[in-house]
Amino acid sequence: MINKKYLNISEVSKMLQIEEHKIRYWDSLDPKTRKYRVEGISTKSKGGTRYFNKENIRKLQKLKNILYDGDNHNYSIKLADKILTSNNKIPINKDQNRSDNQHQYNVKKIEQILNKMRLLLKNNTDN
Repeated sequence: MINKKYLNISEVSKMLQIEEHKIRYWDSLDPKTRKYRVEGISTKSKGGTRYFNKENIRKLQKLKNILYDGDNHNYSIKLADKILTSNNKIPINKDQNRSDNQHQYNVKKIEQILNKMRLLLKNNTDN
């Protein structure tokens, strides 16, 4: 990593090999909820310029790892944010030869997260 305290979006984009427009999208407000799609991705100046410290860069790298697993792409930014901010870390084993028990465990944990997300979304739309 570069030894600067803050990096700009261009530097972070090159470092993590994520297109700038994707970083901006992840770091923008959802027009429906008026909340950030993913909290804590950047530090913004009063003029709105995004700057990234080491913690922001780590979070972006984790987000990229969740959303892009090889050729597979997970389009759910809300699920990725939930996993990032969850206190219950889900062990994700990328080994192709993982056991059926580990696979079933991961599927159950993902189903639990999805059910919680559905409940949260239902509660938000009821208000």
